[in-house]
Amino acid sequence: MFDMLKHLRQKEWIMIGIILILVVFQVWLDLMLPEYMGKITTTINSGHGTVDAVMNDGMYMILCALGSLAGAIAVGFLAAKVGSSFSQRLRSMQFNKVDSFSMAEINKFSTPSLITRSTNDVTQVQMFMIIALQMIIKAPIVAVWAIYKIYNIHSDGLEWMLATGVAVVVLLIMFAILIVVVLPKFRKMQVLTDNVNRVARENLMGLPVVRAYNAEPYQTDKFEKANKELTDVHMFTTRAMAVMMPVIFLIMNGLILAIYWIGAVLINNAAPSTEEQSILFSNMIVFTSYAMQTIFAFMMITMMFIMLPRAQVAMRRINEVIDTEPTVTDGNVTETDTGRSGEVEFRNVSFKYPGAADYILKDINFTVKRGETIAFIGSTGSGKSTLINLVPRFYDATEGDVFIDGVNVRDFKLESLYDKIGYIPQKAALFSGTVSSNVAFGRTENEMTEYDVKNAVRIAQGTDFVEKMDNMYSADISRGGANISGGQKQRLAIARAVYKRPEIYIFDDSFSALDYKTDRKLRTVLKNELQGATSMIVAQRIGTIMDADKIVVLDEGRVVGIGGHKELLNTCSVYREIAMSQLSEKELDL
Repeated sequence: MFDMLKHLRQKEWIMIGIILILVVFQVWLDLMLPEYMGKITTTINSGHGTVDAVMNDGMYMILCALGSLAGAIAVGFLAAKVGSSFSQRLRSMQFNKVDSFSMAEINKFSTPSLITRSTNDVTQVQMFMIIALQMIIKAPIVAVWAIYKIYNIHSDGLEWMLATGVAVVVLLIMFAILIVVVLPKFRKMQVLTDNVNRVARENLMGLPVVRAYNAEPYQTDKFEKANKELTDVHMFTTRAMAVMMPVIFLIMNGLILAIYWIGAVLINNAAPSTEEQSILFSNMIVFTSYAMQTIFAFMMITMMFIMLPRAQVAMRRINEVIDTEPTVTDGNVTETDTGRSGEVEFRNVSFKYPGAADYILKDINFTVKRGETIAFIGSTGSGKSTLINLVPRFYDATEGDVFIDGVNVRDFKLESLYDKIGYIPQKAALFSGTVSSNVAFGRTENEMTEYDVKNAVRIAQGTDFVEKMDNMYSADISRGGANISGGQKQRLAIARAVYKRPEIYIFDDSFSALDYKTDRKLRTVLKNELQGATSMIVAQRIGTIMDADKIVVLDEGRVVGIGGHKELLNTCSVYREIAMSQLSEKELDL
């Protein structure tokens, strides 16, 4: 509960204060109803009352009921306002925090879990807060006030108080049993929801592979298993909670029966045809109403204790995200005046993933000057992509340092660091929108220029296919670029980096979906158009990197060769082996 309160703002605390005042007013009106009921009963039983007197008290009862209704509506509105505002902020806080995470934090939580935490978990907290503001505040006030009213009834009500006490104790015992049995299941439910989300997401993202391997039955069984686990827990908690309402009504009706039976005995023992019988009858009616309100109050309190565990689990998961401090943090450097614009240096860099035992990269040293092109090649798993991910600080080096323009990348303000870099990932990431919005990504419509968009697409060799699309540069792009081919996605991703005009370009195997002709033409245009910019290229094809100024050959995370293409053919056996497996001796000019 306190995990939620710490995120409330002053405006919300003010609304909660107003809710408290309205609830007190509402409870006062609710507890006035039995008093007027008792007056009407006494008036009728006395034999001296008039219709006007009964109507007068009845009118007050109607006014109290209407006032209570208005208070309940106002409380419901304010509670919904607080709950909605609170959940909106939780989602924003999680989104902004995740936006600041490095890949280490993303991998720690997993994507399906982060999605569940920002949707299902927030919904659980929101529902609890809305109901809690209406019940948790009201229930104790009703219980204390109603018990006080009961205590002030004629001393003959001692037996009725005892009956009410027994009913409350039985109710609390039932709720205690439910909490002990159901609480662990509520905690488990959120984890199982993550699991269902993960399996469904994997199946949707890998649908072509699933179909190609006729793995639908396997995936169906996998989902059914996860779904059944969640369903079984839901069914268990639902059945356990289903027991609650019949038992509550049994206790309530049993209490009413006990009050009437005790009242009948007390009235029967009183002197016949006396005012005492009339008073006892009136007290019995009033006591029954107060007793029901007391039972409902305890029921609301215990209901909240049953709902609280799941909300607490959800809030704890939300706070795990919000309270996680990113391992990659801002530095102070925004501008560099070292005269080495675009220079990148790796100095004794080693890296291993968080929690891993072995290093992926070990003792990496190289320097690439402004305007140069450096390429990285090696067998699968040699650490090529990991190495270049250290430049934009998707991870930080475990040992050693990476420098840009002679400044340690850890010292840069992240926004300034990213401004220097144009990053094209292995898997081209496109966003729902248009061709222009993807090329000028991060810019508003007022900031982007049509000429710059077209020029970036031209350099990336995408003009032909873009201008054949409906609406051309305003053509719709589906999420992830699902409506265009892999090669087209890669060219738009390259155009996005070109549009930015950074100091350093990072191509992480970004030419793999292109045919050799397009690959060659694109690299030629890039070399001519991007003069003065530093390029770092990860590639599997020798043809893509053989014209690079410097080639770094990696093998099992270590540098086994650095130099030009012809130099490495003579001095590096790993490079020569890769080259000979792809090109003939004639093509290699041997």
